[in-house]
Amino acid sequence: MAKVTMYTDGGASGNPGPGGYGTLLMFGEHVKEMSEGFRLTTNNRMELLAVIVGLEALTREGVEVDVYSDSKYVVDAVMKRWVFNWEKKGYKDKKNPDLWQRFLRIYRKHHVTFHWVKGHAGNPLNERVDAMAVAAYQTGDLLTDTWYEQNEA
Repeated sequence: MAKVTMYTDGGASGNPGPGGYGTLLMFGEHVKEMSEGFRLTTNNRMELLAVIVGLEALTREGVEVDVYSDSKYVVDAVMKRWVFNWEKKGYKDKKNPDLWQRFLRIYRKHHVTFHWVKGHAGNPLNERVDAMAVAAYQTGDLLTDTWYEQNEA
């Protein structure tokens, strides 16, 4: 079975404010980096989107994926199984239902294990995706987080 290592990070300046994500996928000697910036969003949305984009980039189903994230929001929601209860309750009173639904669709196609890493603690790959996320929202060429702007902003 294929095994992929993924590092993700997201952030927003102002929260809400301009935000971005960085995702790094490693498979054998192959490395793929992805990042995008948005004009108005939140750090939690970008943390979650970083994982989604990484999983959606996988070209086949059933991949074993180790995700490393400094987001307690994302890691705990999955590993403590909160998101599955949120789903059963229709995401009532929960933030980011659009992204959690999108996450669960792709999550269920793979074998994903989450690992929490302390942010800004010298982990080179965590520092790399953090820098990618920040650079993405500082470029000035920002996308629109349509769901957020229509429902939360």
